[in-house]
Amino acid sequence: MSEPRTITDPADPRLADYTGLTDVELRRRREPAEGLFIAEGEKVVRRALAAGYRMRSMLLTPKWLDVMSDVIEAAEAPVHVVEPGLAEAVTGYHVHRGALASMERKPLPEAAELLADARRVAVLEGLVDHTNLGAIFRSAAALGMDAVLLSPDCADPLYRRAVKVSMGAVFAVPYARLDPWPAALDTVRAAGFQLLALTPAESAADLAEVAPHRMPKAALMLGAEGDGLTRRALDVADRWVRIPMAHGVDSLNVGAAAAVAFYAVSATP
Repeated sequence: MSEPRTITDPADPRLADYTGLTDVELRRRREPAEGLFIAEGEKVVRRALAAGYRMRSMLLTPKWLDVMSDVIEAAEAPVHVVEPGLAEAVTGYHVHRGALASMERKPLPEAAELLADARRVAVLEGLVDHTNLGAIFRSAAALGMDAVLLSPDCADPLYRRAVKVSMGAVFAVPYARLDPWPAALDTVRAAGFQLLALTPAESAADLAEVAPHRMPKAALMLGAEGDGLTRRALDVADRWVRIPMAHGVDSLNVGAAAAVAFYAVSATP
């Protein structure tokens, strides 16, 4: 058991992992380089631990000591207790969930390793919005996708906002980077997958008519909000597919489109 220690100085070096959590550019550079990420909220912290991530430290406000007592009892890492005002001074925002943990990252697997036993995967290009990325991971976990593959310029799935929006689903779905892009898509095709590019283009086939749930292996390609997949990615795809729209709506938010497509590809034949 780690004995909780109260900290009253926002400049205390023991709080270094939690400084400037709202500074996206700073955290984007710092967290992967230092091999850490931040889990926010009781459920997310518990899910990170259950997924086998090692805790570096935990930051709690006093009222969360009882709620997290079992986690504290099992923890080997230091547990820091701070008042809400000090937590806000350190992190840069009001920590209303009251429980944060700094966790150690795991080495990312190679894409070929994930593809070996997979049948349904998502391939994301240029997803830089952490909210959309977190939502897609949550849908991927809920709808039975086997893995998520990311282009090199996609956002970090372990960034605090993405983890929070996914409700910890980023810990449940394995992911890897595809680099170089889009040449590394050949790795997906070589593993037996059909590459299905989601696009609102009128020339694309109706997703239901393509019947991806009947394919032995299917990889659903999704692009960034607004721009969609780049021409280079579309040219590599085996087929273009679209979700039919009504009432003059031209497309869905990428998170919503992903959920629809994941259901379509995962439904029992």
